[in-house]
Amino acid sequence: MTWQPRGHTARLRYEFVVDHERDPQRYDSRMTADWAILRAEKMIPRASVTARKSLHSRATLEFQLPAGWAVATPYGSVGELRYSIDDPTRRFDQPGGWLLAGKIGSRNDKIGTVRVVVAAPAGDSARRQDTLAFLKFTLPRLQEILPQLPPRLLIVSAGDPMWRGGLSGPSSMFLHSDRPLISENRTSTLLHELAHIALGIRGDEESDWIVEGLAEHYSLETLRRSGGISEQRYKQALKHLSQWAKRSPTLFGSHSNGPTTARAVLALRAADAEIRSATGGKASLDDVARKLANERGTVSLVRLQKAAQEVAGRPLRSLEREQLAKPVSAPTAARDG
Repeated sequence: MTWQPRGHTARLRYEFVVDHERDPQRYDSRMTADWAILRAEKMIPRASVTARKSLHSRATLEFQLPAGWAVATPYGSVGELRYSIDDPTRRFDQPGGWLLAGKIGSRNDKIGTVRVVVAAPAGDSARRQDTLAFLKFTLPRLQEILPQLPPRLLIVSAGDPMWRGGLSGPSSMFLHSDRPLISENRTSTLLHELAHIALGIRGDEESDWIVEGLAEHYSLETLRRSGGISEQRYKQALKHLSQWAKRSPTLFGSHSNGPTTARAVLALRAADAEIRSATGGKASLDDVARKLANERGTVSLVRLQKAAQEVAGRPLRSLEREQLAKPVSAPTAARDG
């Protein structure tokens, strides 16, 4: 649709359907009589603007809610139910990320430089305080690796019939109430999605494995480096990933499933070992991840190879397409950087 505003003020009014099933009877966007969970991009569709280059937008998001309802957003309040939107990457500012409105409960705390808000519908089984306590010792270690975390972070949680997983968005994420902070296989959906937020990258048509592999690698690394899991349990997690990776026939594709992500972690660990060897331990995959996170945007194998070469001082054999296409091998012992 094209909208051409006229006069001193102009108004566009529309309605939209909130409910959306990601899987049968599992919602990633849902509205009930007591609450609504959705992405702001669903409420305010993406738009591009044709205007003079000297013009810039100034945007605010304001809610009119039923009595007794409140709202949680990734944005700081500038008035009652009013929020300022400032996206330096866009000329036309638009809201993005997760929202929770309704009869809700929330807890928040300042962890390092990040104000973390954990919100869920009132009466939900979400572990708000447990989540904050978990992040007290893990988030600072993730931020040491990837310092690009936003100053305000919203974690929205709810139980069934919401989708039983985690989904990240700008400065925010959704996490199903029943998801453990650390799974039995020693991975963490919470830290995985936080790594996505910090990285701020997306894959091209064949490189989702890079995005998902980095997120899973650093969820495990954050647990290990923070003491959340022991070195023995870390190695057990890698052993599990190496077995799971055997189910992945290829890394390259538009969507990285579980086995492909497991295989991606092994590939990235091989690159990490090669970087450490090439630099005498002075650099690691951490430096590559920070470089990608600083630049943001779409990542490809070529872009990953270029960033790794700049860090290592030479091309990496472990990131050659021919090497990545070989059958999965067992992981080697890791060293902390």
